[in-house]
This record gives sequence, structure tokens and C-alpha cells, in this order.
Amino acid sequence: MEYILRNKIAEAVRSLYNKDVDLNLIQIQKTRKEFNGDYTLIVFPLIRCSKNTPEKTAEDIGNFLINNLPAISEFNVIKGFLNLKISDKWWADYFKDFCFLDDIFLPCRVAKPEIILVEYSSPNTNKPLHLGHIRNNLLGYSLYKILKSCGHNVIKTNIVNDRGIHICKSMLAWLKWGNGETPESSGMKGDHLVGKYYVLFENEYKKQVEALMKQGVDEETARQTAPIIIEAREMLVKWEAGDTKTVEIWKMMNSWVYQGFDETYRKLGVDFDKIYYESDTYKDGKELVLKALDNKIFYKKEDGSIWADLTADGLDHKVLLRSDGTAVYITQDIGTAVVRHNDYKFDKCIYVVGNEQNYHFQVLKAILKKMGFAWADGLIHYSYGMVELPEGKMKSREGTVVDADDLIEEMINTARDVSLELGKLDGYSEEEKNEIFRKVGLGALKYFILKIDPKKNMLFNPSESIDFDGNTGPFIQYTYARIRSVMRKAIQNKIDPDPELLQSAQPNAKEIELIKLIKKFSETVTESAVTYNPANIANYCYELAKEFNQYYHDYTILGEKDPVTRNFRLMLSDRIAFVLSEAMGLLGIEMPERM
Repeated sequence: MEYILRNKIAEAVRSLYNKDVDLNLIQIQKTRKEFNGDYTLIVFPLIRCSKNTPEKTAEDIGNFLINNLPAISEFNVIKGFLNLKISDKWWADYFKDFCFLDDIFLPCRVAKPEIILVEYSSPNTNKPLHLGHIRNNLLGYSLYKILKSCGHNVIKTNIVNDRGIHICKSMLAWLKWGNGETPESSGMKGDHLVGKYYVLFENEYKKQVEALMKQGVDEETARQTAPIIIEAREMLVKWEAGDTKTVEIWKMMNSWVYQGFDETYRKLGVDFDKIYYESDTYKDGKELVLKALDNKIFYKKEDGSIWADLTADGLDHKVLLRSDGTAVYITQDIGTAVVRHNDYKFDKCIYVVGNEQNYHFQVLKAILKKMGFAWADGLIHYSYGMVELPEGKMKSREGTVVDADDLIEEMINTARDVSLELGKLDGYSEEEKNEIFRKVGLGALKYFILKIDPKKNMLFNPSESIDFDGNTGPFIQYTYARIRSVMRKAIQNKIDPDPELLQSAQPNAKEIELIKLIKKFSETVTESAVTYNPANIANYCYELAKEFNQYYHDYTILGEKDPVTRNFRLMLSDRIAFVLSEAMGLLGIEMPERM
């Protein structure tokens, strides 16, 4: 409709004022709720053609549209704004066409699809995934689904931080206090077991730092000279040098972690097309840095460390290789970016990483451009806010994080308790119940996280997320299940929706508003793809579910006596369920057929 309006308004300007107008000057937006209309034309840019007041120009164009575009039923002028009302017939015809639309995402397709890599998860192998990782994974996976629905070629990638001082800390603690403990002997998931030793290391490190400070050593010196941190650094040097024993322990403990990660990813319903490992890409990064040093792009200090001067970019000097020759995080990110571009020749690479790394990605892009990689302009840091709990921030090194596995289990158990309390699952088998509990629990978790604007910090409250009323996943899932129940009852009563009867249907005002919301789906998906914001889709789902529930309360569906009206209401309900399912699917949320 926006396309039709824009071209018809251009025709009006030609006819009324004998002027050709640039379509970009024709600004159309949705009419604000406090005014009567569906679309609003901002008239001010067109007065250069009319040589008249905004109000008179709006009146002229409004009358032309009434006489030449049957879809316009009425208009009103508010100062320099022309509010246009679309006829009920046009909306009814739109719904009839929508009922036969096989590909609901067709209107969202972009004219020029791109190759887009979306990197998410990016875990460290010294600890299990936690609540912060859950937000990361859900945002990344949803971005993938949204961009793919718009026609882009999207590749889901993960970069595993499997090297560095962090894993050496867990390895050293396991050597000191593990006594050969394994996931099998302990009964712990592998990522949990390795995380346990990371916390043990940090506890001992803290004690040693405090002991040195009591001896009069300043805190920074104490942190640098504590015996256990020196041992960890020595282990990192041995690892990079390929020491056989060190590498064997590293492989063993990382294998435990990978198995644990895979189990958590399966529970969460996310996956990857390609997993990169920093233990591979840091080597590429080192080679690239050394080559750039030879080409005078970087410089070396007296201690042997290698640096990039980014002051011309408004940034600082950045170390790329330490004096002992070991790589820093930015070095492996350089290697990973180049390897990925060689693999996929991407147009864009979206890094789903928290906002505490904003500066890091400015530096990464600046370094790659300094090295001559023009494609670095396609690197996008998808910066999102942190997840906090009612009791405050999480701290991995102190073992005060909310473990992802524990949270998923808690959400499913809470869904079980709430569902059983409502008493709506009588007669279901245990297997059916458990599947519903899983879908509802995970739906609550995913929706609560994704409905928040990604840029904002968020406070996660599990009890609020599982509510069956309000702006929650279970409320939307229940709306879908309610419609599916109506459709099953229609089949039981031998009432088959007939698309041919739609030709005679005359939707009422409430039904027209629901049709308008159905049309809003493709616009919302398109906007979410452009802004990288799944929250738009989440809140659209709530708006549609809320309006349908009010409609369900006010109007009978199966009990309607008029067969044409009943048929229309069944098909409207069915299409709303379909849109809800597809929209929630873009958030990675499954919809239960029964609740």
C-alpha cells in the first residue's frame, strides 16, 4: 500500500501542479494513534511544487486521491499532515489474498541479498555457559532467523575461546588439586567440572594477593607477582611452544567442555554452521601481525612487543604481541576475521558481543583497515546490554553466575508447577505434559530476554517471565493453543473453513483492526532485519495476541449462526495462529498445540 500511495501521490502532483516530484520527497508514515487514519503524508516537502500553504496542498492531494484511488475512503488534514483512511473493502480484499499466500515472508524479501555472518556465543573453555551467554545465543540465533527470512544468505558462526590465560588457570588448578578427577568419576558435566577448577584457582589467587599486600606489597604488584599467576603464565608460554604434556591436558579438558557446551546448545535450541577455534586462528593472527610489522604498518618496542599506532583514528596504541611473543585477544580476532572472509567472502560480519567490548571492536576494525582489508567496513559490533539479577551482577571468577543449565531446568520446572496448578492438562500423558512444560519454560525464558531492546541492560526475573498473563511468552503460546483448540473443535463438528465463502464476508471494525495487525507482520520483520532488533517482533506478537484475546472475549466463533460470518472468523483465527507461530519462530520459540 505504501508503494501504491507514493506513486499515486506523485501522479497527483503532476496532475495538480504540472511538476515531477522525486519519490524520496514523498514521506509516508503510519498515522499516529490519536488521529483518524491509516497512513499519513507529510506535506511540507511538496509545497515547493504547489506554491501554496501546507493545508491547501493537503486538501488538493486528498481530494485527488479520493477521486482516483478507490482504496482511500476518507481523509483529514491536520496542519501540514494529510491523514488517509484505507477502505474496509481494501482490507477485506487484502485478507482474502493473504489466506492464499504460501510464503508469509515474501513481502519481507530484500532486493539485494547479502552474505552475512552472525557470530554468537563465543564461550571461554574455562567455565560453563551462564545467563549472559543465554542472552547472547538467543539474540544471535534470532538475528540469523530474521535476516534469513528476508532473503539474506546467513551463516551462523561461533568462535570458541579455547586458549589463553583463562584455560591455563583451570588446567593448573586441576593439576594441583584434581587428583585425576573426570566428568565420569565426578558425575559432573564437563564444562561444570572445568569451571569448578577455574573458581578454585581464583580463590587461591585472591588469598596469595591478600597475603602479599599484608607484607606491604601494593595491589597491582601483588597481582602480577603472586606465585600461582606466574605459574599460569609459564603454562601459557609452554602451551604456545607446543609442550607435549601441556597440550595433552589442554586437549583433554577442552574436550570435556565441548561435550558440555553441545548439551546446553541442544537444550537451548541453537546451533552453528561453522565453529572456529582461537587455538587455530591466533596463529593466523600472529603471522599477519608479523607480516604487517615487516611492511612498517606496526612497530616494535624495545622489550620486543609489537604495537599498532591508532591515534590517527582517534584511538590509542594497541599491543598485538607481548614481549614474550604470546598473542593477545585482538591478535586472534584479526586472524579469525581474515580466515572468515577467505572462507565466505562475506558482505557483513555481525559480532554479537556485550557492550563492554565496544572499544575492542573499534580497535579491531581500525587495525584491519590499517592492514589494507577494505572489507573491514562490513564488520558490525552488535553491542547489547548486560543481564543482571535482582541481587546484582554475576561474577564468573567468584562462582556467582546463574548457570545456563540450571536456569533452563528451573524454567521448565516452574512451567510444570504453574501448568499443573492451572489444571489444564488433565488426561495428557506424561510424555505430552513434559513436552509442553519444556516448550512453555523455554518460551518464557526466550521471550522475556528477547522482548527487551538489545541495547538496554536488563533485569532477569524468572517468576515474572513464566506468567500466563501480560507481555510474556506463555501468554502468547496460550493464545496460539486456544486458537488451535477452536480449529480442532471445528473439525470435530464437521465445520471446514471454506475460502470461497470469504468473497461474501463483511468484516466488522474489530476484525478490520486484526487484519491491519496481520499486515503489520511483514513490516515488523523488515524493520527488525534493518535495525537488528528482535524485540520489535516479540512485542508485535504480544500486541496481536492481546487483540485476538479481546476479540475472542467479545465475539463468538464456532457459536456464530451465520455460516459466512462463522467461516470468516475461523479463517481469521487460523491466520492469526499462523502468524503468531511464524513470528515466534523467528525468536526460536516453539508453539505448543495444547496447553
